[in-house]
Amino acid sequence: MLQRAQSETSSSPKGTPNWADVVRWANHGNPPPPRRVEKTQDEWRQALDADVFRITRQQGTEAAHSSAMCGLFEPGRYQCACCDTPLFDAGSKFKSRSGWPSFTQPLTEGVVGHHMDNSHGMRRIEATCQVCDAHLGHVFPDGPEPTGLRYCINALALKKAAD
Repeated sequence: MLQRAQSETSSSPKGTPNWADVVRWANHGNPPPPRRVEKTQDEWRQALDADVFRITRQQGTEAAHSSAMCGLFEPGRYQCACCDTPLFDAGSKFKSRSGWPSFTQPLTEGVVGHHMDNSHGMRRIEATCQVCDAHLGHVFPDGPEPTGLRYCINALALKKAAD
């Protein structure tokens, strides 16, 4: 179910997304991206490792707990594995015990897209890189404050930015 109690959607500080924002974006369109990177599937296939291609370009999912990134909590930023767009800050990362890196919010509005996903007999909201359309994972309304969101992201869809 894609609902959350009203009291839980309005507790986010001004300027941070909440579940109501995510559902609105998924249903009515996302904020514009800062730029666009467009390549053909063949160009992406040539540019990416086979596993990264499967996850990001074919909406795959890596096995839970398969990446050391779940336990990485060093300061810094995480960027899209396909186009290098900064997507998340380590300050919004938390231990979700889900088996995938989890964040409470994107780095800035417009870098992560939200799309209704009714695949596999489930109703979820897919998270994508808004710049290159890479599949990142999904967002759920069961995260910690301040947003109440859990961006559950495939580790192979991210790379830690060099400091």
